[in-house]
Amino acid sequence: MNKVLKALADPNRRQILDLLKTKDMHVNELLKYFSITQASLSHHLEILRSADLVIAEKKWQFVRYSLNTSVIESFLGALYTMFQK
Repeated sequence: MNKVLKALADPNRRQILDLLKTKDMHVNELLKYFSITQASLSHHLEILRSADLVIAEKKWQFVRYSLNTSVIESFLGALYTMFQK
């Protein structure tokens, strides 16, 4: 849960997750929505991947990123349980 909270703490990473809600994307597709370098975006994606919030699938030299909805659902369920009266 700590990795997920750390990943969600950054506004760029939250925006990445928001963009991936609409469709799976490559780094170059995501980069169009940010004013950061490709290296910075890749770093953010690595943090999201290490928290299991995104799935990275490599095909040839490209990596396609998608939301890992099962982890997000588990995290939201844990939050709900934690704050339930």
